[in-house]
Amino acid sequence: MEIDFSKKVVVVTGGASGIGRACAREFAARHAAVAVVDRDAKNGEEAVGEICGGQGSATYFNCDVTQATQVERLVGDVVSHFGGVDVLVNNAGIQRYGTVMTISVAEWDEVIDANLKSAFLVSKYAIPAMLARGGGSIVITGSVQSAAAQRNSAHYVVSKHGLLGLARSIALDFGKQNIRANCVLPGAIDTPMLRWAANLDSNPERVLQACDSLHIRGKMGTAEEVARVIAFLASDLASFVTGAAINVDGGLLVPVGGMSFQESGTGATKA
Repeated sequence: MEIDFSKKVVVVTGGASGIGRACAREFAARHAAVAVVDRDAKNGEEAVGEICGGQGSATYFNCDVTQATQVERLVGDVVSHFGGVDVLVNNAGIQRYGTVMTISVAEWDEVIDANLKSAFLVSKYAIPAMLARGGGSIVITGSVQSAAAQRNSAHYVVSKHGLLGLARSIALDFGKQNIRANCVLPGAIDTPMLRWAANLDSNPERVLQACDSLHIRGKMGTAEEVARVIAFLASDLASFVTGAAINVDGGLLVPVGGMSFQESGTGATKA
């Protein structure tokens, strides 16, 4: 069965770049009407132009999804423009670094607001619109750091753990009203945000190579590979999947001690 979102309205936050932009393209290619939500107007309009140029249906909505008044207005605007909401992809997020000692209160708030509060707010205002259509599907972009941790990333790790809890809470609270909620856990994905992080190092290429080596296949993922899983979870083909954490990580979380240990530690095959 082909995944087809004809007559469905899909809202994608953080839709101007990376995984969000790939999601917008994926849903549009599967005949959805896509609301591309982002505070980056230039890239948001560019993403919409790309979709519409390929005969897809998309509209850009400028919104700071950390602000309740803006989010409430956003959902109203989407419903007025498209007629409702069927699918929500809570994807907006940022990456920052620091420990609980080095992070300022402002930096903590910035990351928690951008990554976690935003997903709460958009869900809060989109769920009533979904209920008006008889139900819907929410997919949240978490991270392998929703289930594990990376050093020097306390606020990011906490925000991503929280997103998994949010997905499961929504799944439980609204399941009998025909709303499903799931969380995808990507590994290292080659996106503008990852390359920004790599450029913080004096040797960005070394960081990118390290990101490749984390995965069983020795290669980072692409935004499109994550977007395809998100589209599946949002579709009726995943009708019995809710409250799930779906790894889209190239096996990153599989090897005990990580790939470097597997290649050199106990049980490693010597060439």
